[in-house]
Amino acid sequence: QLRLVESGGGLVQSGGSLRLSCAASRFSLNAYAIGWFRRAPGKEREGVACITSSGGSTTFADSVKGRFTISRDNAKETVYLQMNSLKPEDTAVYYCAAKLPAMCTLSPNSYAFWGQGTQVTVSS
Repeated sequence: QLRLVESGGGLVQSGGSLRLSCAASRFSLNAYAIGWFRRAPGKEREGVACITSSGGSTTFADSVKGRFTISRDNAKETVYLQMNSLKPEDTAVYYCAAKLPAMCTLSPNSYAFWGQGTQVTVSS
């Protein structure tokens, strides 16, 4: 079974940047579309960004467009979420998830494999 591990979360001031990483253990994630999701306290899980297996197509939630980018390095078998111009409302636990077929969607129900999450806190 594919296991995903997120890293890179932390505490940052408003306007700052963080880069999250998603890596897999046991099996390669290169064949999968990878999505990033987040859950803030008291809110539902929200799709943030996704990238196809080739990296040729990406999708972003309106709330992060222009601030977040998603990329993957299949040689390193890692997917990145670069978060710039962070706002306090970006505070959440961020999860990466993998799906097949390897097309992008921000619907969490389409994803079969999930990581444990990494906390991102943006102070005002």
